[in-house]
Amino acid sequence: MAPLLPPPPTCPSGRTRAALATASLLVFGALCAAPASADITVGFVTSLSGNGSSLGIPYARGMAAALAYKSEIGGEKLTIIQLDDTSDPSAASRDARKLIEENHVDVLIGSATAPATIAMAQVATELKVPMIALSPVPIAGTTPEQWMVAVPQPASLLVKVVADRMKRDHMEKVAYIGFSDAWGDLVYAGAKAAEAEGGLTILTNERYTRSDSSVTGQALKIMATHPQAILIGGSGTQGALPLLNLAPLGFHGSAYGPASLVNQDFIRVGGKAVEGIQVSTGPVIVAEQLPDDHYARKISLAFREAYLKANGAPTSDGFSAYSFDGWLILLTAAKQALQVAKPGTPAFHAALDDAIFKIHELAGTQGVYNFTRGQNYGVDDRAVVIVRLVDGKWTYAP
Repeated sequence: MAPLLPPPPTCPSGRTRAALATASLLVFGALCAAPASADITVGFVTSLSGNGSSLGIPYARGMAAALAYKSEIGGEKLTIIQLDDTSDPSAASRDARKLIEENHVDVLIGSATAPATIAMAQVATELKVPMIALSPVPIAGTTPEQWMVAVPQPASLLVKVVADRMKRDHMEKVAYIGFSDAWGDLVYAGAKAAEAEGGLTILTNERYTRSDSSVTGQALKIMATHPQAILIGGSGTQGALPLLNLAPLGFHGSAYGPASLVNQDFIRVGGKAVEGIQVSTGPVIVAEQLPDDHYARKISLAFREAYLKANGAPTSDGFSAYSFDGWLILLTAAKQALQVAKPGTPAFHAALDDAIFKIHELAGTQGVYNFTRGQNYGVDDRAVVIVRLVDGKWTYAP
């Protein structure tokens, strides 16, 4: 599938950026100053380049689908300013600050990696602008000063569900390998929590960076422990590395992972080595396989229709739907906030933040969202299903 975005133009500052028009079709162009006045302005940061792009590009496609689905609320149009953080947390922080201070956005959405999302959230909280996170991140503090909610299933929930599946499959000795960053830490913490409940023993805590091209050394250490299964705390293309390196060493155990592995590049790069892996993920991945009365089926099929309209091809990843659900959260909250204040003002930002934290039973493609102060993740067990990779396709595995 061709990338959603053409190579974005470069402003004199050297930072690349693109603007999404308020029309149902996307129009991209150079954006070197604040955008033309719009009713509600959204700052969207993702990774269109760098080692997070296998996630960031699907996020951008999902945002295109979101705008095609609905580009106004309460009679007010929405404009999106999109920036590429190049998979660099420092760039994500600078992008967030520029979007707020120079482009005067009303809300931030992003980014593709946990480190970049954490960097954005620090700016959002400092400058008191609501943020909808698209990556699972640790959320420090539960005070009203916290201005961020997270769309994805928390790593603790994803790992709990996949750990329950490992126990059901009688996998007692499990090796862990994940990224040497916040995402890898989150998945490992979830694995250790599952171990504490009994039934599993986590044999290793091997790590690798998102830019590594091989994990042979880590694979050798894993093989030395004779695991029955491996749990992978990676994502996208790089998430396939452990199984690619373990296969030549004779690993024949089972493989498991969280939703971060549901990505077409993971399948393409991993090939036969990743066949059979079981993953905990949102129900949108198998929408057509869900019962007719399942909460996610109707909205997921609407998302797929909007995605096809915006991108010219059907969705084949698990990440674009997070952008779409973030948009549903924004639409729901903005409708309430518009009754309190006008966009572009601190009063609107505060009203929007308040409305987000009052969202109750909002059905999305990835879960049913309920936010309250101190509860920055909005989903529960209804947000997770187990899928298995069979012949290169994700299959519902209840």
